[in-house]
Amino acid sequence: MKVAGLPILDRLIVAAHRAGAAQISVVSSKPLPLLPRTTALGISFQSVADMPNIEQPTLVLSTGLLVQAADLKALVRNRGRLIGRDGVPLPAGVITEPLVRDLEEQLYQLPEVVAQGVAEPITGASSVSAASRALWGSLASSLDGVVDKYFNRPVGHILSKQLVHTSVSPNQVSVAASLLGLLSAWLFAGGSHDAAVLGAILFQLSAILDAVDGDLARVMFKESALGKWLDVVGDQVVHVAVFVAIGVGLYRAGSTAPVVPLAASAGVGVVISLIVVVRGLKQLESRSNPRSQRLIESTANRDFSVLVIVLALLDKLDWFLWMSAVGVHIFWIAALVVQKTGLPRNDKTECAP
Repeated sequence: MKVAGLPILDRLIVAAHRAGAAQISVVSSKPLPLLPRTTALGISFQSVADMPNIEQPTLVLSTGLLVQAADLKALVRNRGRLIGRDGVPLPAGVITEPLVRDLEEQLYQLPEVVAQGVAEPITGASSVSAASRALWGSLASSLDGVVDKYFNRPVGHILSKQLVHTSVSPNQVSVAASLLGLLSAWLFAGGSHDAAVLGAILFQLSAILDAVDGDLARVMFKESALGKWLDVVGDQVVHVAVFVAIGVGLYRAGSTAPVVPLAASAGVGVVISLIVVVRGLKQLESRSNPRSQRLIESTANRDFSVLVIVLALLDKLDWFLWMSAVGVHIFWIAALVVQKTGLPRNDKTECAP
């Protein structure tokens, strides 16, 4: 059985590997299904017909379970048995002694560890559907704004659920989202009301695609450093293009607002923001700074896309330009402050010549 395009066994092996399992054995007397992500990620495992002898702490999982790596890490750390949020024991736990009695009984003796992520028992087609819904629902971010939560992600999931059955990669979706955003900028620069409205609609579609790439990467275990950079840099390139293009379009339309300096301020502000964000990403590679992480992730929030549509319809895009020209500078200044205040004290020595 599959959940979101991947066999449940494939998901279990990848999750166990990410939880730190050094050696993985799949106990089965039948041929195993194709395991595309396990193979693509180069995860080694052995297929055996009988339960191996347990001589050291061993994480034991049933293939009738959808579970995530974070909960398996907690199991390993606490050497317990996984319990669902509803209090129902799940077929997963860490055995620390040889298997001398019934496996279920042995798991029952372990301390309980309550699952914090998706942990769904798989017993048939209906449970697969429930597990799939839980998995897609878990992809929401705490940084999602109102538009992301109630529109961009739900609509994006419709596309994502189809793409998991294709060879389309998250990086390809990121590039498509950026190209769609650049096309919207070209329309904004046209200077007509109708072109601006169409540009705003395409910008909204770009925001939906921008939610799809991350969801697709996480649900298919296709996260990558390149994907992270494509997402962050692509977003900022689109923002520069859109802000400047709105200014160009308003100038062509004969706006009386100071659209040229406003567009220049917004564009320069986004470039500075990109530099600050890149600096923050490099810092995060060597140290943890949760506040900086949250601020960087917030750059993916495009709730303002709906505001762009409304103001384009009202022929008031100059209002948006005013907000952008000021807001981007507030953002990069705040990001710098967070990066500075979030550094450990001994990091100052790293800057010495």
